[in-house]
Amino acid sequence: MLRYTADRRVLAYMFVTTAVLIVQWNLPSINWFLYVFSCFMAISVAVIAHNHNHLPMWRNTTMNTLTDYWLTLFYGFPAFGWIPTHNKNHHALNNREGDYTITYRVSESNNIFTLLSYPTISSYYQQKPIRDYLKMLWQTDRTKFYLSFFQYFALAAFYGVLLYIDWQKTLLFVFVQHQVALFSILVFNYLQHVHADEESEFNHSRNFVGFLNKLLFNNGYHTAHHIKAGVHWSKVPEFHAQIADKIDPSLNEKSFWGYIVRTYVLAPFSRRFASHSMRLERMKRAV
Repeated sequence: MLRYTADRRVLAYMFVTTAVLIVQWNLPSINWFLYVFSCFMAISVAVIAHNHNHLPMWRNTTMNTLTDYWLTLFYGFPAFGWIPTHNKNHHALNNREGDYTITYRVSESNNIFTLLSYPTISSYYQQKPIRDYLKMLWQTDRTKFYLSFFQYFALAAFYGVLLYIDWQKTLLFVFVQHQVALFSILVFNYLQHVHADEESEFNHSRNFVGFLNKLLFNNGYHTAHHIKAGVHWSKVPEFHAQIADKIDPSLNEKSFWGYIVRTYVLAPFSRRFASHSMRLERMKRAV
């Protein structure tokens, strides 16, 4: 029933994520290796939620709905939220004015302060399209409204039961992982768009094509994803290869952590490591 056999790997990630929660919950003390691993798996859940939102894994509607609810519980936010904030807004505007996730809302700079503040600011502005989407569903499609709205209920019930059983374990093994998932996916969005040129056909996104990209379902191929959002994650490398020579080389990063260290650790001490805004350069040329 899977659309692509490659999604067996996704199912394996989902199984491991569930199993790690169960194992950690029942250990007599914290296993720090397992704890760090659970945080990585939380990041992978965020990426899975993103991919499943664009191209549902299953050919069967019921299985896709059940997957949405699993993602809601392990991502930490209703899975339907991707539709109004990401599909209908971010992909339509791609970091242009009107995009609720724009990277330059507060500042044109790219530094540790803009990076760390972005998830909170972006999350705040994304609540409006979610509310508007639910209102629209209430008026036009009650079935889809209830399926979406009850994701909030499922998440609240999940927390309620776990908090009742053991509030400390809930905070340690569920709440922290949810925050890691939500924070990391917004950080990824920031890094993939900040100081790129939102008006360019091929230079609107930054790509991270190293080892982490392979672990996270090719999420680093962001230019290709924005050009053809419906391409399955397993097919994106092929499309990226077709357009790679059209992308400014500075936007094809081999190392995610290399970019982080260079831009946010070394740049404050040496300007040669600083990020240069293609957006501002385009605006200067236009004057």
